[in-house]
Amino acid sequence: MKIVKRVWKLLLLCLMGAVISGNAAFAREPKEVKVVFTHDLHSHLEPFYLEEDGKEQQVGGFARIMTYLSSQRQENENLLYLDGGDFSMGTLYQTVFTSQAAELRMLGMLGADAVTLGNHEFDYRSQGLADMLQAAKDSGDKVPPLVVCNIDWEATLKSEKAEEGAILQQAFEMYGVKPYIIVEKGGVRVAVIGVFGKDSLECAPTCALTFRDPVEAVKETVEEIQKQEAADMIVCVSHSGTWEDEKKSEDELLAKAVPELDLIVSGHTHSILAEPIVHGDTVIVSTGEYGARVGALNMVQNQEGRWSLADYELTLMDEHYPEDKEAAAKIQELGKTIDSDYLSQFGFTREQVLAHNPWEFTKINGLGEILQEEPLGNLLADSYRYVVNSSDTGDENPAMVAVVPSGCIRDTLPENKDITVSDAFQILSLGIGPDGVPGYPLVSAYFTGKELKTMAEVDASISPMMSTAQLYVSGLSYKINPSRMILNKVTDVEFQDMDGTVQELEDDKLYRLIADLYSGQMLGAVTEQSYGILSIVPKDAEGNEIPVEQLEEHIIYVNGRELKAWECVARYLDSFEKSAEAEEPEIPEYYSTTHNRKVVEADSSLRAVLKNPNRIAVVVFAIGAGLIIILVLLILLMVRWRKKRRARLKETKS
Repeated sequence: MKIVKRVWKLLLLCLMGAVISGNAAFAREPKEVKVVFTHDLHSHLEPFYLEEDGKEQQVGGFARIMTYLSSQRQENENLLYLDGGDFSMGTLYQTVFTSQAAELRMLGMLGADAVTLGNHEFDYRSQGLADMLQAAKDSGDKVPPLVVCNIDWEATLKSEKAEEGAILQQAFEMYGVKPYIIVEKGGVRVAVIGVFGKDSLECAPTCALTFRDPVEAVKETVEEIQKQEAADMIVCVSHSGTWEDEKKSEDELLAKAVPELDLIVSGHTHSILAEPIVHGDTVIVSTGEYGARVGALNMVQNQEGRWSLADYELTLMDEHYPEDKEAAAKIQELGKTIDSDYLSQFGFTREQVLAHNPWEFTKINGLGEILQEEPLGNLLADSYRYVVNSSDTGDENPAMVAVVPSGCIRDTLPENKDITVSDAFQILSLGIGPDGVPGYPLVSAYFTGKELKTMAEVDASISPMMSTAQLYVSGLSYKINPSRMILNKVTDVEFQDMDGTVQELEDDKLYRLIADLYSGQMLGAVTEQSYGILSIVPKDAEGNEIPVEQLEEHIIYVNGRELKAWECVARYLDSFEKSAEAEEPEIPEYYSTTHNRKVVEADSSLRAVLKNPNRIAVVVFAIGAGLIIILVLLILLMVRWRKKRRARLKETKS
């Protein structure tokens, strides 16, 4: 009997333990993580104008983002803040990149838990990036961890750019750049990996580093994390991007290939994902450029240990988020040296008004999306020719043509606003010259009339597939028929002066063309990239070919200094005259509309489709005609053979 009682007591205790354990498990709440993210901030430390839904307002700025983050942290002190790269290159704050490291220091002030590098961080060349990292560390300010997992140091140090690679290796070690870090938030261990995409590398011509395949590198890093770290969540801050074509969308390919990733913060393509992209258990998010919007999401861990998206939102940084005073003061402090250290050499100041703009230009998000002439593009290209032709550049030949690709235009001119030097800089803010001074310099090269026609054809045929390649031109007028075959869409190309006068282009005559250094290098690479199908070869005034790698030797200098692309815009705006009614010089009415520089008219009639065929079309037509002739001959031979066969059969029967 005692044995039975003991057994019952033991069973009762086990049952009570199970109930208590079950209740405890039931009471324990699932793990949650709040993530806030940005990417492609591009030095937009201060608010800027954005037009949306017919309303123009000032948005963004790090001080507003600080206010937003502070409010979010009040609700959840364990918030995880991540940035997907390209934090630099876009406003005058980038001009003190190497001395002040303003962008990185402000990300530190915002409390970023991890940041990756974008292609534009390499625009300052190896020494510039190394100097920026050193300045950030020497400042004594809090700076964010940097993560990149796919740098191939061994290959870099064996490459032609080994010397530059060694500079970056030392700087990265000094700063503490790592493949990944572990961040603990509210009891959740989050592994954050950084990765640099393939398209990013193609967009970084001055980058001295060699990178491993992003997918393979992330796979290996995830395996390492799973073996060595007790991570609850694995997040990737990626500067690879998403595209409409899923087969080319790098971060979607990454999500499919590495399903262990819980979250991908996707930078580079400036995508605004109103709803996340989800592949399996991997969530991909993106919030657009310049800090106009900040993304936020909550994720909850499920019973299998993976994470489910609980909510997601993109928040516009508008007047609902007043600037944090401490952050605003810090930004002003970081910008104090812009006038003295940078603009003084050009004779400008940051807030100097150049001209008033009464006209509405295409907004930056729409620029390049449609194959068409753009008044803003006309103004920019005209500014190149104006400054070059009114300056002593050491070349007596006038600049006949100037080109500006839409991908190099980073901002627009707001309507009914006074345009300052700061505004002019932001329009063409990219790059740096061999002189180490921010801003792409202009280059001068000569092309034949035939090559200028090919250039127009590249614009007509390639731009619809790659909006950043669309060209805005000064000095040319051409007609495009989208109904014609690819690489044969342009029917008429002429030289057009500012007054609208046109004259025929001579195929063998050399014309002086002006472009920024990056665009000139891209034009010079067309022949190689098209496998010789298209021929565009930069030349000097005597007609000698200029190899692309030697194009820097043809930079335009004025008074011993590189002539910068943005500087031309500022000087052109400053040249406009005042009207009788205006207090400031105004952008002329000429730029309120288009001027037949690029006429796009679809015409599928046989006459229009066959009009003025170029060499490529003639070859294609010849091949097509040849195939038709061969087909006709084959048919005739077949008919003749069948007739002979029938005749033989009749003879056999008879």
